[in-house]
Amino acid sequence: MKIAVVRETRPAERRVALVPEHVAKLIELGYEVAVEPAAGERALFSDDQYRAAGAEVAWGADHAATIVASVQPLERERLQRLHAGTALMSFLPTNPPDVVRTATRAKLTAFAMELIPRISRAQSMDALSSQALVAGYRAAIVAAERLPRFFPLNMTAAGTVPPAQVVVLGAGVAGLQAIATCKRLGAVVKAYDVRTAAAEEIASMGAVPIELELGTLDGPGGYAREMTPERAQLQRDLLTPYVAAADVLITTAAVPGRTAPMLVTRSMVEQMKPGSVVVDLASEQGGNVEGSVAGTELTIGDALVWGGANVPSQMAGPASRLYGQNIANLIRLMTRNAAFDPDFEDEIVRGCCVTHDGSVLHEPTRALLEGPQA
Repeated sequence: MKIAVVRETRPAERRVALVPEHVAKLIELGYEVAVEPAAGERALFSDDQYRAAGAEVAWGADHAATIVASVQPLERERLQRLHAGTALMSFLPTNPPDVVRTATRAKLTAFAMELIPRISRAQSMDALSSQALVAGYRAAIVAAERLPRFFPLNMTAAGTVPPAQVVVLGAGVAGLQAIATCKRLGAVVKAYDVRTAAAEEIASMGAVPIELELGTLDGPGGYAREMTPERAQLQRDLLTPYVAAADVLITTAAVPGRTAPMLVTRSMVEQMKPGSVVVDLASEQGGNVEGSVAGTELTIGDALVWGGANVPSQMAGPASRLYGQNIANLIRLMTRNAAFDPDFEDEIVRGCCVTHDGSVLHEPTRALLEGPQA
Protein backbone atom coordinates (compact mmCIF):
# COMPACT_ATOMS: atom_id res chain seq x y z
CA MET A 1 0.00 0.00 0.00
CA LYS A 2 1.38 3.36 -1.01
CA ILE A 3 0.40 6.93 -0.19
CA ALA A 4 1.62 9.64 -2.58
CA VAL A 5 1.94 13.27 -1.49
CA VAL A 6 2.06 15.54 -4.52
CA ARG A 7 3.43 19.03 -4.94
CA GLU A 8 0.67 21.58 -5.34
CA THR A 9 0.86 23.29 -8.72
CA ARG A 10 -1.40 26.30 -8.11
CA PRO A 11 0.81 29.33 -7.36
CA ALA A 12 -1.39 30.56 -4.49
CA GLU A 13 -1.47 27.15 -2.76
CA ARG A 14 1.33 26.88 -0.21
CA ARG A 15 -0.04 24.01 1.89
CA VAL A 16 0.94 20.36 1.63
CA ALA A 17 -1.32 17.36 2.24
CA LEU A 18 0.89 15.57 4.79
CA VAL A 19 3.79 16.86 6.88
CA PRO A 20 6.75 14.80 8.13
CA GLU A 21 5.24 14.13 11.56
CA HIS A 22 2.36 12.23 9.91
CA VAL A 23 4.61 9.98 7.85
CA ALA A 24 5.75 7.73 10.71
CA LYS A 25 2.17 7.20 11.89
CA LEU A 26 1.09 6.08 8.44
CA ILE A 27 4.10 3.79 8.08
CA GLU A 28 3.04 2.14 11.36
CA LEU A 29 -0.32 1.41 9.71
CA GLY A 30 1.50 -0.50 6.98
CA TYR A 31 1.78 2.15 4.26
CA GLU A 32 4.72 3.30 2.22
CA VAL A 33 4.79 7.08 1.84
CA ALA A 34 6.23 8.73 -1.29
CA VAL A 35 6.58 12.50 -1.53
CA GLU A 36 7.33 14.58 -4.60
CA PRO A 37 10.44 16.79 -4.32
CA ALA A 38 9.74 20.22 -2.78
CA ALA A 39 6.13 19.20 -1.97
CA GLY A 40 6.42 20.77 1.48
CA GLU A 41 8.85 23.54 0.62
CA ARG A 42 6.32 26.40 0.62
CA ALA A 43 5.01 25.22 3.99
CA LEU A 44 8.62 25.17 5.30
CA PHE A 45 9.02 21.36 5.37
CA SER A 46 12.17 20.18 3.62
CA ASP A 47 12.71 16.99 1.63
CA ASP A 48 15.29 15.92 4.23
CA GLN A 49 12.63 16.12 6.95
CA TYR A 50 10.41 13.78 4.96
CA ARG A 51 13.30 11.36 4.38
CA ALA A 52 14.15 11.41 8.09
CA ALA A 53 10.54 10.48 8.86
CA GLY A 54 10.78 7.45 6.55
CA ALA A 55 9.29 8.73 3.30
CA GLU A 56 10.70 8.24 -0.17
CA VAL A 57 11.23 11.55 -1.99
CA ALA A 58 11.05 11.14 -5.76
CA TRP A 59 9.26 12.35 -8.87
CA GLY A 60 6.50 10.06 -10.00
CA ALA A 61 5.45 9.48 -6.40
CA ASP A 62 1.90 8.86 -7.55
CA HIS A 63 2.91 5.94 -9.81
CA ALA A 64 1.07 2.80 -8.64
CA ALA A 65 -0.13 4.68 -5.53
CA THR A 66 -3.06 3.36 -3.50
CA ILE A 67 -3.91 6.87 -2.27
CA VAL A 68 -2.94 10.24 -3.72
CA ALA A 69 -3.22 13.02 -1.14
CA SER A 70 -3.32 16.69 -2.05
CA VAL A 71 -4.89 19.94 -0.92
CA GLN A 72 -6.35 21.03 -4.25
CA PRO A 73 -7.65 18.51 -6.82
CA LEU A 74 -5.20 17.16 -9.37
CA GLU A 75 -5.18 18.45 -12.94
CA ARG A 76 -7.16 16.51 -15.55
CA GLU A 77 -4.03 15.24 -17.36
CA ARG A 78 -2.63 13.85 -14.14
CA LEU A 79 -5.88 12.16 -13.20
CA GLN A 80 -5.94 10.41 -16.57
CA ARG A 81 -2.54 8.84 -15.87
CA LEU A 82 -3.59 7.21 -12.60
CA HIS A 83 -4.56 3.55 -12.38
CA ALA A 84 -8.25 2.69 -12.03
CA GLY A 85 -9.15 2.24 -8.37
CA THR A 86 -6.66 4.83 -7.07
CA ALA A 87 -8.12 6.82 -4.17
CA LEU A 88 -7.91 10.61 -4.18
CA MET A 89 -8.12 12.70 -1.02
CA SER A 90 -8.35 16.48 -1.42
CA PHE A 91 -10.72 19.38 -1.41
CA LEU A 92 -12.86 18.77 -4.46
CA PRO A 93 -15.03 21.67 -5.60
CA THR A 94 -17.69 20.22 -7.89
CA ASN A 95 -18.48 23.37 -9.85
CA PRO A 96 -17.06 23.44 -12.47
CA PRO A 97 -17.38 19.65 -12.57
CA ASP A 98 -14.48 18.80 -14.95
CA VAL A 99 -12.39 17.08 -12.26
CA VAL A 100 -15.33 14.93 -11.16
CA ARG A 101 -16.08 13.90 -14.75
CA THR A 102 -12.45 12.95 -15.33
CA ALA A 103 -12.24 10.99 -12.06
CA THR A 104 -15.43 9.14 -12.94
CA ARG A 105 -14.25 8.16 -16.42
CA ALA A 106 -10.89 7.03 -15.04
CA LYS A 107 -12.68 4.93 -12.37
CA LEU A 108 -10.91 6.73 -9.54
CA THR A 109 -12.34 6.85 -6.01
CA ALA A 110 -12.47 10.52 -5.03
CA PHE A 111 -13.00 11.60 -1.42
CA ALA A 112 -13.78 15.30 -0.88
CA MET A 113 -12.47 16.69 2.40
CA GLU A 114 -15.10 19.43 2.45
CA LEU A 115 -17.85 16.77 2.51
CA ILE A 116 -16.77 15.11 5.77
CA PRO A 117 -20.04 14.88 7.76
CA ARG A 118 -20.28 17.25 10.71
CA ILE A 119 -20.82 14.58 13.35
CA SER A 120 -18.92 13.96 16.58
CA ARG A 121 -17.12 10.86 15.29
CA ALA A 122 -15.77 12.78 12.30
CA GLN A 123 -14.42 15.83 14.14
CA SER A 124 -10.80 14.69 13.84
CA MET A 125 -11.22 14.49 10.05
CA ASP A 126 -13.11 17.78 9.61
CA ALA A 127 -10.81 19.73 7.30
CA LEU A 128 -13.23 22.62 6.86
CA SER A 129 -13.12 23.29 10.60
CA SER A 130 -9.35 22.91 10.90
CA GLN A 131 -8.73 25.33 8.05
CA ALA A 132 -11.38 27.75 9.31
CA LEU A 133 -9.47 27.89 12.61
CA VAL A 134 -6.40 29.10 10.73
CA ALA A 135 -8.43 31.58 8.68
CA GLY A 136 -10.06 33.09 11.76
CA TYR A 137 -6.71 33.66 13.44
CA ARG A 138 -5.25 35.12 10.27
CA ALA A 139 -8.22 37.50 9.90
CA ALA A 140 -7.53 39.00 13.32
CA ILE A 141 -3.82 39.41 12.59
CA VAL A 142 -4.54 41.05 9.22
CA ALA A 143 -6.91 43.50 10.90
CA ALA A 144 -4.46 44.32 13.69
CA GLU A 145 -1.63 44.91 11.21
CA ARG A 146 -3.67 47.24 9.02
CA LEU A 147 -5.50 49.20 11.72
CA PRO A 148 -3.52 52.42 12.34
CA ARG A 149 -4.11 52.36 16.09
CA PHE A 150 -3.66 50.13 19.16
CA PHE A 151 -5.85 47.10 19.78
CA PRO A 152 -5.42 47.13 23.60
CA LEU A 153 -6.19 49.81 26.18
CA ASN A 154 -3.07 51.76 27.09
CA MET A 155 -2.87 53.94 30.21
CA THR A 156 0.25 56.08 30.26
CA ALA A 157 1.56 59.27 31.88
CA ALA A 158 0.81 60.99 28.59
CA GLY A 159 -2.83 59.92 28.68
CA THR A 160 -5.14 56.99 28.04
CA VAL A 161 -5.50 55.32 24.65
CA PRO A 162 -8.84 53.49 24.40
CA PRO A 163 -8.97 49.95 23.00
CA ALA A 164 -10.06 49.17 19.46
CA GLN A 165 -13.71 48.27 18.93
CA VAL A 166 -14.09 45.05 16.89
CA VAL A 167 -17.29 43.57 15.44
CA VAL A 168 -17.30 39.97 14.17
CA LEU A 169 -20.21 38.72 12.06
CA GLY A 170 -20.49 34.94 11.99
CA ALA A 171 -19.52 32.85 15.01
CA GLY A 172 -18.59 29.52 13.50
CA VAL A 173 -15.08 28.13 13.88
CA ALA A 174 -13.45 31.01 12.00
CA GLY A 175 -15.50 33.66 13.76
CA LEU A 176 -14.84 32.28 17.23
CA GLN A 177 -11.11 32.09 16.54
CA ALA A 178 -11.16 35.69 15.26
CA ILE A 179 -12.97 36.74 18.44
CA ALA A 180 -10.51 34.90 20.68
CA THR A 181 -7.48 36.36 18.90
CA CYS A 182 -8.81 39.92 18.95
CA LYS A 183 -9.55 39.54 22.67
CA ARG A 184 -6.00 38.31 23.31
CA LEU A 185 -4.73 41.39 21.50
CA GLY A 186 -6.75 43.55 23.89
CA ALA A 187 -9.65 44.75 21.73
CA VAL A 188 -13.25 45.12 22.87
CA VAL A 189 -15.19 42.61 20.76
CA LYS A 190 -18.87 42.34 19.89
CA ALA A 191 -20.22 39.59 17.65
CA TYR A 192 -23.39 38.37 15.99
CA ASP A 193 -24.60 35.09 14.51
CA VAL A 194 -28.08 33.90 13.56
CA ARG A 195 -27.74 30.44 15.14
CA THR A 196 -29.30 29.53 18.51
CA ALA A 197 -26.10 28.47 20.27
CA ALA A 198 -24.08 31.43 19.01
CA ALA A 199 -24.74 33.92 21.83
CA GLU A 200 -23.45 31.50 24.46
CA GLU A 201 -20.39 30.60 22.36
CA ILE A 202 -19.61 34.29 21.73
CA ALA A 203 -19.84 35.05 25.46
CA SER A 204 -17.58 32.09 26.26
CA MET A 205 -14.86 33.79 24.19
CA GLY A 206 -15.15 36.95 26.29
CA ALA A 207 -17.03 38.95 23.64
CA VAL A 208 -20.39 40.69 23.90
CA PRO A 209 -23.18 39.04 21.87
CA ILE A 210 -25.11 41.51 19.73
CA GLU A 211 -28.84 41.06 20.36
CA LEU A 212 -31.02 42.09 17.42
CA GLU A 213 -34.27 40.54 18.69
CA LEU A 214 -34.59 38.53 15.50
CA GLY A 215 -35.45 34.84 15.28
CA THR A 216 -32.65 32.29 14.95
CA LEU A 217 -31.93 30.49 11.67
CA ASP A 218 -30.39 27.11 12.45
CA GLY A 219 -29.73 24.91 9.41
CA PRO A 220 -28.37 21.41 8.79
CA GLY A 221 -24.79 20.49 9.66
CA GLY A 222 -24.40 23.31 12.18
CA TYR A 223 -24.64 25.99 9.49
CA ALA A 224 -27.10 28.87 9.29
CA ARG A 225 -30.27 28.63 7.24
CA GLU A 226 -30.69 30.95 4.27
CA MET A 227 -32.47 34.23 5.04
CA THR A 228 -35.39 35.72 3.19
CA PRO A 229 -34.62 39.05 1.48
CA GLU A 230 -36.85 40.85 4.00
CA ARG A 231 -35.10 39.30 6.98
CA ALA A 232 -31.68 40.06 5.46
CA GLN A 233 -32.56 43.73 4.96
CA LEU A 234 -33.94 44.08 8.49
CA GLN A 235 -30.79 42.47 9.89
CA ARG A 236 -28.57 44.88 7.93
CA ASP A 237 -30.59 47.84 9.20
CA LEU A 238 -30.19 46.71 12.80
CA LEU A 239 -26.47 46.00 12.39
CA THR A 240 -25.69 49.37 10.80
CA PRO A 241 -24.98 51.29 14.05
CA TYR A 242 -22.69 48.51 15.30
CA VAL A 243 -20.72 48.53 12.04
CA ALA A 244 -20.49 52.33 12.03
CA ALA A 245 -19.04 52.36 15.55
CA ALA A 246 -16.44 49.65 14.86
CA ASP A 247 -12.76 50.22 14.19
CA VAL A 248 -12.54 46.68 12.76
CA LEU A 249 -15.20 44.56 11.11
CA ILE A 250 -14.50 40.85 10.45
CA THR A 251 -17.06 38.80 8.51
CA THR A 252 -16.90 35.01 8.37
CA ALA A 253 -20.38 33.81 7.33
CA ALA A 254 -20.17 31.16 4.61
CA VAL A 255 -21.66 27.75 3.83
CA PRO A 256 -19.70 25.39 1.53
CA GLY A 257 -21.10 25.26 -1.98
CA ARG A 258 -23.35 28.29 -1.53
CA THR A 259 -22.99 31.98 -2.26
CA ALA A 260 -22.10 33.86 0.91
CA PRO A 261 -24.87 36.07 2.35
CA MET A 262 -24.40 39.81 1.96
CA LEU A 263 -24.38 41.01 5.54
CA VAL A 264 -22.91 44.48 5.03
CA THR A 265 -23.68 46.92 2.22
CA ARG A 266 -21.34 49.47 0.75
CA SER A 267 -23.32 52.27 2.39
CA MET A 268 -22.82 50.61 5.80
CA VAL A 269 -19.05 50.52 5.25
CA GLU A 270 -19.09 54.16 4.15
CA GLN A 271 -20.37 55.09 7.62
CA MET A 272 -17.26 53.65 9.32
CA LYS A 273 -14.57 55.94 10.75
CA PRO A 274 -11.47 56.97 8.78
CA GLY A 275 -8.78 54.29 9.10
CA SER A 276 -11.24 51.49 9.86
CA VAL A 277 -10.48 48.02 8.56
CA VAL A 278 -12.88 45.43 7.12
CA VAL A 279 -11.76 41.80 6.69
CA ASP A 280 -14.11 39.65 4.59
CA LEU A 281 -13.23 35.96 4.85
CA ALA A 282 -16.13 35.03 2.54
CA SER A 283 -14.92 37.01 -0.49
CA GLU A 284 -14.21 33.89 -2.55
CA GLN A 285 -17.88 32.86 -2.22
CA GLY A 286 -19.22 36.24 -3.25
CA GLY A 287 -18.47 38.10 -0.05
CA ASN A 288 -20.33 39.13 3.10
CA VAL A 289 -19.40 42.74 2.34
CA GLU A 290 -20.70 44.43 -0.79
CA GLY A 291 -17.76 45.45 -2.98
CA SER A 292 -15.11 43.19 -1.41
CA VAL A 293 -12.90 41.34 -3.90
CA ALA A 294 -11.05 38.11 -3.11
CA GLY A 295 -7.29 38.63 -2.91
CA THR A 296 -7.60 42.43 -3.10
CA GLU A 297 -7.31 45.39 -0.74
CA LEU A 298 -9.46 48.33 -1.69
CA THR A 299 -11.01 51.39 -0.10
CA ILE A 300 -14.72 51.95 0.43
CA GLY A 301 -15.42 55.35 1.93
CA ASP A 302 -12.68 55.83 4.53
CA ALA A 303 -12.32 52.11 5.32
CA LEU A 304 -9.79 49.60 4.03
CA VAL A 305 -11.54 46.42 2.81
CA TRP A 306 -9.42 43.25 2.68
CA GLY A 307 -10.92 40.38 0.68
CA GLY A 308 -9.64 36.98 1.75
CA ALA A 309 -8.37 34.49 -0.84
CA ASN A 310 -7.20 31.01 0.21
CA VAL A 311 -6.54 32.47 3.66
CA PRO A 312 -5.38 29.23 5.38
CA SER A 313 -2.57 28.96 2.81
CA GLN A 314 -1.20 32.26 4.11
CA MET A 315 -0.21 30.30 7.24
CA ALA A 316 0.84 27.21 5.35
CA GLY A 317 2.81 25.46 8.11
CA PRO A 318 0.12 25.18 10.81
CA ALA A 319 -2.62 24.81 8.19
CA SER A 320 -0.75 21.84 6.66
CA ARG A 321 -0.23 20.22 10.07
CA LEU A 322 -3.93 20.36 10.81
CA TYR A 323 -5.03 19.31 7.32
CA GLY A 324 -2.49 16.48 7.26
CA GLN A 325 -3.85 15.16 10.55
CA ASN A 326 -7.35 15.24 9.04
CA ILE A 327 -6.08 13.20 6.08
CA ALA A 328 -4.18 10.74 8.32
CA ASN A 329 -7.26 10.19 10.49
CA LEU A 330 -9.41 9.55 7.43
CA ILE A 331 -6.89 7.04 6.10
CA ARG A 332 -6.83 5.33 9.49
CA LEU A 333 -10.64 5.03 9.40
CA MET A 334 -10.46 3.42 5.95
CA THR A 335 -7.72 0.95 6.90
CA ARG A 336 -9.08 -2.44 7.91
CA ASN A 337 -7.19 -5.68 8.44
CA ALA A 338 -3.90 -4.05 7.40
CA ALA A 339 -5.34 -2.99 4.02
CA PHE A 340 -6.87 0.14 2.55
CA ASP A 341 -10.47 -0.98 2.52
CA PRO A 342 -13.06 1.81 2.83
CA ASP A 343 -16.37 0.69 4.26
CA PHE A 344 -18.92 2.42 2.04
CA GLU A 345 -21.64 1.65 4.57
CA ASP A 346 -19.85 3.90 7.07
CA GLU A 347 -21.52 7.31 7.36
CA ILE A 348 -18.24 9.22 7.10
CA VAL A 349 -16.91 7.26 4.12
CA ARG A 350 -20.23 7.40 2.30
CA GLY A 351 -20.65 11.09 3.07
CA CYS A 352 -17.33 12.25 1.61
CA CYS A 353 -17.06 9.88 -1.37
CA VAL A 354 -17.87 11.66 -4.63
CA THR A 355 -16.87 9.05 -7.24
CA HIS A 356 -16.23 5.30 -7.11
CA ASP A 357 -15.79 2.63 -9.78
CA GLY A 358 -17.05 4.83 -12.60
CA SER A 359 -20.10 6.20 -10.77
CA VAL A 360 -20.88 9.48 -9.03
CA LEU A 361 -22.08 8.60 -5.54
CA HIS A 362 -22.62 12.13 -4.19
CA GLU A 363 -26.21 12.99 -5.14
CA PRO A 364 -25.88 16.80 -5.43
CA THR A 365 -22.85 16.36 -7.68
CA ARG A 366 -24.66 13.77 -9.79
CA ALA A 367 -27.57 16.19 -10.22
CA LEU A 368 -25.13 18.90 -11.28
CA LEU A 369 -23.55 16.61 -13.88
CA GLU A 370 -26.61 14.83 -15.21
CA GLY A 371 -29.48 17.20 -14.47
CA PRO A 372 -32.13 17.13 -11.72
CA GLN A 373 -33.92 14.07 -13.17
CA ALA A 374 -30.88 11.90 -12.31
